[in-house]
Amino acid sequence: MVPASRVVGAEASNGRIMTVLGPINPADLGMTLTHEHCVVDFIGAEKAAAPRHDPEEAFTTVLPHLRKLKERGCRSFVECTPNYIGRDVRLLKRLASASGLHILTNTGYYGAANNKFLPQHAFSETADQLAERWRKQWRDGIDGTGIRPGFMKLGVEKGKLSELHAKLIRAAARVHSQTGLTIAVHTGDGEAALDELRVLKEEGIAPNALVWVHAQNGPGATQIEAAERGAWVSLDGYSEKNRDRYKASLRDLRAKGLLRRVLLSHDHFWSVEGDGARGTLKLHASDAETAFESIFAHLLPDLREAGFSEGEINQLMVKNPAEAFTIRTRKA
Repeated sequence: MVPASRVVGAEASNGRIMTVLGPINPADLGMTLTHEHCVVDFIGAEKAAAPRHDPEEAFTTVLPHLRKLKERGCRSFVECTPNYIGRDVRLLKRLASASGLHILTNTGYYGAANNKFLPQHAFSETADQLAERWRKQWRDGIDGTGIRPGFMKLGVEKGKLSELHAKLIRAAARVHSQTGLTIAVHTGDGEAALDELRVLKEEGIAPNALVWVHAQNGPGATQIEAAERGAWVSLDGYSEKNRDRYKASLRDLRAKGLLRRVLLSHDHFWSVEGDGARGTLKLHASDAETAFESIFAHLLPDLREAGFSEGEINQLMVKNPAEAFTIRTRKA
């Protein structure tokens, strides 16, 4: 049985946004990047029992970039590193306190990359058993820290969902029905995104509970279909190299009246390199000098030049993230 104090705490977060420092009002979220990472580790679930990065090195490496990001006018940072891929909520709490940014972390499992990042119990447990693991992190906090997730992060491959990946989506739907946590899914392509919506519907969950992560990799027609059905379309791989494609996608979505369903980010990160107990950090970003900053430095000026209003930019960067990550149950 869940202690009454924990249930009350969870219910009190409805209508708010959960950061690593605690709940905030959606109006306080401000300009937000909705899909970024601090440190990730691609060694695999069976070898990543504990973080392999040096926490002090990670802190001193990432913090200056977060401070520069805040100087750009950003106020919030959705950190999408899942469990078993280097998630370090203690690091995120330190970074949030030192940078002044609101940082969100997550619960859930990542099944893309041929299931390399799934723990063994994910293959044998039922959707309800997995859901209870994720609900426990919501109720009690992550890894004994008391830090609670602000959303769920999953991953699936391209095409129609496998039985295993459909189980992950069902587990997430059942967590959402009891917690109101948004479901962000690394999604291989548009077919997989539409199949996720099918599973959510079968579980009685509305499309606006879903963030289609990496929607920029799907065809424009499927982006529009998913957005029209109510899902969040996350264009989260922005760099100067694809700036023209992003402008075109945003023009098409605006022409359909769908900017209200769009989220923007870079997917920048530092990876832990090497196979030992401690690895070195390597930045993966379009420009090492502007990690996390390219949208502010290039895309937003491009959109203004292309005729996007300040109201439309505010919709993309402020209103949509607040709406997407506010904790509330979205029933079909």
